[in-house]
Amino acid sequence: MGPTRISTLVVAALAAAAVAWLLISRLYYDVAPDLPWLPVVTLAGLAVLEAYAAVNTRGRIERRPGREPVNPLLVARFVVLAKASALAGAIFAGFYAGLTGWLLIERTEAAVGDRPAAGAGLLVSLALVAAALWLERACRVPEQEDDEDREPGDRETPRGRL
Repeated sequence: MGPTRISTLVVAALAAAAVAWLLISRLYYDVAPDLPWLPVVTLAGLAVLEAYAAVNTRGRIERRPGREPVNPLLVARFVVLAKASALAGAIFAGFYAGLTGWLLIERTEAAVGDRPAAGAGLLVSLALVAAALWLERACRVPEQEDDEDREPGDRETPRGRL
């Protein structure tokens, strides 16, 4: 499993934006209720939790003082969560971008009322993508100096080199 590709996220977001634009402009907006705030709050909560997990996990992987070592299986689960969240966040960001774009050119009272929720949804979706990519990066094993690069007689101790 490799790192998440930005190009994959961009393609997913563009496809979701196109689908959202078509659905809203052609079929759905006439019968749609007001845009709900619950998805916005949910995406924001996920972004905050994943950002916290990234900070905590990085500290545990680097074995900073006062932090317990991390379970490798937990790190693998965080990577899967981060990859899935990055893709879901990109799809939501694309959807909200298409919706926001259409709402900005629409002049009805309902469209004006839905703009804040759509704009906030776009922002928190982008925040989720950023937090997920940060968590994925935090789960990487830090680079270590090879034994071949050390001079003879050098050895590592918990406090540094001797």
